[in-house]
Amino acid sequence: MDENKPERVRRERYKGTHPRSFKQKYKELQPDVYKDDIAKVMEQGRTPAGMHRSICVDEIMEFLAIVPGQIGMDATLGYGGHSLEMLKCLTPGGHLYATDVDSIELPKTRDRLAALGYGPEVLTIKKMNFSGIDQIVAESGPLNFVLADLGVSSMQIDNPDRGFSFKVDGPLDLRLNPHSGKPASALLKKLSLDDLEDILVVNSDEPYADVIAEAIYTKTKKKIEISTTFQLQQIIAEALEFLPADSRKETIKKSCQRCFQALRIEVNDEFGVLEKFLAKLPDALAENGRVAILSFHSGEDRRVKKSFQSMLRAGIYKEITAEPIRPTAEESNSNPRARSAKLRWAIKV
Repeated sequence: MDENKPERVRRERYKGTHPRSFKQKYKELQPDVYKDDIAKVMEQGRTPAGMHRSICVDEIMEFLAIVPGQIGMDATLGYGGHSLEMLKCLTPGGHLYATDVDSIELPKTRDRLAALGYGPEVLTIKKMNFSGIDQIVAESGPLNFVLADLGVSSMQIDNPDRGFSFKVDGPLDLRLNPHSGKPASALLKKLSLDDLEDILVVNSDEPYADVIAEAIYTKTKKKIEISTTFQLQQIIAEALEFLPADSRKETIKKSCQRCFQALRIEVNDEFGVLEKFLAKLPDALAENGRVAILSFHSGEDRRVKKSFQSMLRAGIYKEITAEPIRPTAEESNSNPRARSAKLRWAIKV
């Protein structure tokens, strides 16, 4: 027997009929191997672990009206679902530039698209924030179309190591790029009571912002560490114990969703990044260039709406969507994460 041969480690199995933890979902995490299993998960209206289902694809592609030879940008590459559809329309002769800050998911998406035949000759991927769209244009020239999907990818939400969800315990991180900046746990240590309350109000319209902010601040002032998602969830739940018993559970769940969203936005400066991007868009677009932006909460949608309206009045855009386009009932039913999406578009003069 070869003593140098490493001992075979068995894959973690799960008890019962369904895997519960992220790592136990090994079939979902290998879509190329377990295609039938992936199809069953999606038929049930769920997003397989480690994957992301692009939203409003038909509506976006219909508006962008991409033709071969054009130059465009996917400002938020993510899993690459939107990029794949755009690439299909660009060849021959076109080129797509794509950006993303997620140092974990970006290489996976690059490899996935390359395996489908979309390499550097038609696709340039850069690990950078989309607020640097002017840097892309310095290389690409004016863009015929731009897409920005502002939602957090399912791969990020579902992985407990990323700390985006309170449904499973994990580090309270919330960074889109886990190798840059400071996690939410570090942010909470620095915030004053007023600043914390402002973040919950401005970033997520949390109705119990004052009560929750005080509960969190009381812990941090006493040097009590809030380092995991479950710890923060518990603090929020305890702060809202005064609510009527019949509605308490659902209200706590919604407040947790809003508070995690508010901290994620703050940690990644998402509103600041979006505002810089919107300001640079007109100079980035070619004549008759088109931009589509998919947002998922009121703070994002409000900024997109105001920017488009302002530039329409200034004669920079010649047409904008009058009302946001929503996912169809069929898509929302098959993919619950699509329900809050709003799509707005603009066309440059």
